[in-house]
Amino acid sequence: MKGTIHNREVFLSQVSSRLGRDVHPTKIDRPIWKHTPQDEVLKDATQDDLVEVLRTQCANIHTNMILTHSKDLRTSIKDVVNSYGGGPIVSWGDERFNDFGLTDLINEEWPQEGLDVHVWDPTKGEENIVKAEKANVGITFSDITLAESGTAVLFSDKNKGRTVSFLPATSIIIIPKSSIVPRMTQAARLIREKAKNAEHIASCINFITGPSNSADIEMILVVGVHGPIKATYVVVEDK
Repeated sequence: MKGTIHNREVFLSQVSSRLGRDVHPTKIDRPIWKHTPQDEVLKDATQDDLVEVLRTQCANIHTNMILTHSKDLRTSIKDVVNSYGGGPIVSWGDERFNDFGLTDLINEEWPQEGLDVHVWDPTKGEENIVKAEKANVGITFSDITLAESGTAVLFSDKNKGRTVSFLPATSIIIIPKSSIVPRMTQAARLIREKAKNAEHIASCINFITGPSNSADIEMILVVGVHGPIKATYVVVEDK
């Protein structure tokens, strides 16, 4: 049920008046900062440098990292799934699986081997969530990856349910090497540019830093509290 807003304009006019501002500003100028220290971090790093920064940070966040090439990605994914004990598997319905030659692995090879595989399908509604909840492995793609913090940024949409990354017991996130940026500064700019250019922006953007963990109780780190207990980043050369 929709609510009704009363006296909104009067309220906003009073607030603007007390602050000495125009009641209806037509333009807000972006401030120009004298110092921008956030731009100095890893500013001269090459893409290979960023991979190594990411690798170092993965060790700090209890996350496995594998560096592979497109031609070997299929084998790398199979090896990680096997190391996690196999299925059930749930994956995004992402076109990048086809781009990287993984579609037949998901749709044919694994099912023929007896693995239970579910690809997120918006027409199946709640069934997707049930499958994700029961899955041993969830497989997704990172849209932006922050080297400094070891964070994968996942854009959800109708074919890329957010539960795939946090309901299964383990998580595999495929990271195109070209998606790696130094830190949050660059990620925020990329998202802002999408909005500025009127591109589609995901209704939910997840920033995932390795497996779930918490140190709320006596500052003792516990991994796997409210999500995957293990995570692997598979960084793939895509250019």
